[in-house]
Amino acid sequence: MTDIQTVKVYVSLGSNIGDTEDNLNQAVARLEKYDGIDPEVWSETYETEPQGLKDQPWFSNQIVRFAVDPELWSAEGFLSTLQAVEGQMDRVRGEVNGPRTIDLDIVLFGDRVINSGEYLTVPHPRALDRAFVLHPLAEIDPELVFPDGTTVVEALNRITYRIDGKRIYQD
Repeated sequence: MTDIQTVKVYVSLGSNIGDTEDNLNQAVARLEKYDGIDPEVWSETYETEPQGLKDQPWFSNQIVRFAVDPELWSAEGFLSTLQAVEGQMDRVRGEVNGPRTIDLDIVLFGDRVINSGEYLTVPHPRALDRAFVLHPLAEIDPELVFPDGTTVVEALNRITYRIDGKRIYQD
């Protein structure tokens, strides 16, 4: 695939059950087996303090940018594939913000704005508030601009967080 034919899709990956870094790698490996889904750039992996439900292990988080063929994949179809990979990896949907083997969220699907109710909202509705999304996004694409005109750097400057090595803290 050439860049002209693809859409840049940013996916947030998270895991806090089992071998978390292996879970992230497995998820990307499973996704790249599909025609028209090619991982382009990976952020570093960060340990992240749980959001909401604090009484659980810290998460390993990462952002991966995929080149996605829009002739093969709609945003909704891509989300279905993310959910299929989560199922293959024994993701259990329990408590909101609870423990999970893998969590795959579309942060951005090109410059599209999508709101199809509870099924899919793009950009991800909490992306601009989460350091574990914004910091790795800025690492792999510091010039990134959200559809509303907010740059990733501006979004980072609006939130309170701190980074200690590969650990991201945010209340």
